[in-house]
Amino acid sequence: MSSAAIAEKAVPYAMMMLHDDNVEITEENVSKVLAAAGVEVETIWVKVFVQAFRGQDLGKFLTNISSGVGAAPAAAPAAASAAAAAPAAAAKKEVKKESEEEDMGFGLFD
Repeated sequence: MSSAAIAEKAVPYAMMMLHDDNVEITEENVSKVLAAAGVEVETIWVKVFVQAFRGQDLGKFLTNISSGVGAAPAAAPAAASAAAAAPAAAAKKEVKKESEEEDMGFGLFD
């Protein structure tokens, strides 16, 4: 596994561990967790992830992800019935999009 792939997994997990223990998420603390786990990650990855979540509520971020997944199956039947009710309207939109693209005067290979 490449070092980037390891960093993409290890750094967020270290950040979640710190969050769960109510410890401030800093580059130094994330690096300590990674060192304790025996995971070697370039310092740039730690810096990138920590800065990406600076000022963000990691708990709210994680909660929104999990709540969004649960809502998807419930919304799927409604979307499927709406799509089945109006297939002609969807086909008209598709034809209209294609004709608008042709009217622009240029194509993919022009």
